[in-house]
Amino acid sequence: MIENVHRKKHLSSSQIIILGFASVILFGTILLMLPFSAKSGTVTPFHEALFTATSAVCVTGLVIRDTASYWSYFGQAIILLLIQIGGMGVITVAASIVLLSGRKISLMQRSTMQEALSAPKVGGIVRLTGFIIKSTILIEATGALLMLPVFLRDFGSRGIWMSLFHSISAFCNAGFDLLGTKVLPFASMTLYSGNPVINIVTVLLIIIGGIGFLTWDDIRTNRHHVTHYRMQSKVILVTTGLLIIIPALFFFVFEYTSLPLGERILCSLFQSVTPRTAGFNTTDLTLFRGASRCVIIILMLIGGSPGSTAGGMKTTTFAVLLANSIAVFCRKEDTQFFGRRIEKGVIQNASTILMMYLTLFVSGGLLISVIEKLPISVCLFETASAVGTVGLSLGITPQLGIISQGVLIALMFLGRVGGLTLIYATLSHTNRNLSKLPQEKITVG
Repeated sequence: MIENVHRKKHLSSSQIIILGFASVILFGTILLMLPFSAKSGTVTPFHEALFTATSAVCVTGLVIRDTASYWSYFGQAIILLLIQIGGMGVITVAASIVLLSGRKISLMQRSTMQEALSAPKVGGIVRLTGFIIKSTILIEATGALLMLPVFLRDFGSRGIWMSLFHSISAFCNAGFDLLGTKVLPFASMTLYSGNPVINIVTVLLIIIGGIGFLTWDDIRTNRHHVTHYRMQSKVILVTTGLLIIIPALFFFVFEYTSLPLGERILCSLFQSVTPRTAGFNTTDLTLFRGASRCVIIILMLIGGSPGSTAGGMKTTTFAVLLANSIAVFCRKEDTQFFGRRIEKGVIQNASTILMMYLTLFVSGGLLISVIEKLPISVCLFETASAVGTVGLSLGITPQLGIISQGVLIALMFLGRVGGLTLIYATLSHTNRNLSKLPQEKITVG
């Protein structure tokens, strides 16, 4: 017992984050297995409940059971709770409970919160947590109110629950929806492809959630004084804008050519935003050409921004790698953003993250393709969706076997907690070797 307490005291921040996510997933799995979680009143198999709980906590949206037609109101409420915890972050939710109870937060707890939120420093972390709680409630409530008239018109009083569920799911970049039926399961938002209210509100919620709480705190503090923003906030805003505009133009030109202009614009914008990393879709992705699927895969792997509700390898990782490539092409010694130099360690971390995501994405796709005897392109789409915690699917996930579902579960978990977090958790007690080996040149390229 004493040994266990001793170990617990020496858990690193990375280990606490991973154990927190795993504990919530296991708890959610148990609740979803209960008979009254399903509309049929039967016990949901463990692997199906585990897949759903993992997808919800990791705010992915991949499902093997249609959320609306399979789960009862209790089951849907559990899924929504898991989405909220996963979107805000397990550590942030735990810290919120501590703050509301009036207890003080220790320095170790503040350090864990800093890592979970990707905050630059420990100072002000409690204030930032309070800002996150208030902002989340305000944004999700506003989104629900804006969606309410449409859902009330189409679903009556059930529209209240629909509005709340979809607002939270969109802000948390989860991609779970309640629009499927027994006749038409996994419909997502295809019935609202031409509805401006649902499209625009959902897009705004996804973007707001995906930009990150640190960026919004910077915007709130400095308002229209853009020059006062932190360099990271500037990089996130510019990169996010480009990753919305360029793909939207691509989809507008090469897809949706048969739609009316208004609906064509809405679909192009929606399809540009949702892969990073919301997972809703307003059109059938199986009808997309190969080039469009490739663009979606790239967007899914990039994901949202640090300290946000979104997953993926993050916009800053992509921006750092791109800026480093430009610096090499221009024969510049340093990688730069807005007149500031990026340290080498950040570039090394970005390269490591890229390699980890590519390794998980490709190896997972190959494994599922071999096991299920499916085309590799389809499998890679699903694994990109899983590791990027997106939730977009070409429809094969519900038909996968238990082993392949296990692969997707692992990818969703690793994609949410972050590759570097897992490495730091595993190697937290490894002694650093300060000695250096002899240097020798190697030719690359």
